[in-house]
This record gives sequence, structure tokens and C-alpha cells, in this order.
Amino acid sequence: GETEGPFAMTFRDKTKSFDLSGGAKIRWATKSSGFHVVQPVIKLTDGSMFVGDVSSQNVAMMLLSEFPVGTVRWVKLDPMRVVTLATPGGTFNQIWASPDLSKVDEVGFADLIPGSGHGTGGWVHVGSIEVYGKSINR
Repeated sequence: GETEGPFAMTFRDKTKSFDLSGGAKIRWATKSSGFHVVQPVIKLTDGSMFVGDVSSQNVAMMLLSEFPVGTVRWVKLDPMRVVTLATPGGTFNQIWASPDLSKVDEVGFADLIPGSGHGTGGWVHVGSIEVYGKSINR
């Protein structure tokens, strides 16, 4: 689809949540245009959302890449505006948060740059996303 603003999309299992602590990883196939990048998003079972500092920017071809979830630095995400938020109590104006990766309800991706419509102005394409972690019954 086409969006005018930044966007995030998440997916979930109807019967299970996820423990993405330890050796969990995400693998995705992505392609982008302009300065647009694909970044991971998680939604915890308490409803809070976070966007990660890992980014995938691959102009002109679909690229398969993966990363360990435990190495990602997270920033709180406002799901309605799809913008990052300050972390209360952060020292030295740090925005990094420490979400409980053992209580993940949804996983997905975001593009934090507004879209420019059809054409070469800029976009992201996620061909696939795979999540490897422990499943937990709801």
C-alpha cells in the first residue's frame, strides 16, 4: 500500500506470544528507495511498542539479512503517530529503552520517513519476515 506518513506494521500469532530473549533472531528480505529504511518493531503483551536501531537499506535489489534481537537497541514508539518517544528517567538525554523481550506479542517493521507517493521518491518493500524465538501459550 501507499502511505503519506511514517508507518509500522506488526504481525502476531493468535494463540501464542514470544520470548525473544537469548538467541532469538529476525530474518527479512527487504528493498528500499531514497533515504527510506526498514527497522524492526515489537509490541509487548502490555501494549507498549518499540522500534529498533537495526536498519536495512538496500537500493535496487531484494536482500536477505538477519540480526540477533538481543543486540538491538530499542526506542519507545508512539503507535498512532509512528514517531519515537522519550524514555522517562533516561540519563544524559538518552532515548534507549529496555523492553522485556520475554513478553513480545507482535513483531513487525517500520519506515519512519513519510512516503512520497508512487514513483522514485522513496519507499520500502519487505518481501518476507521470519522470527526465531520461543513461543509461549497466551
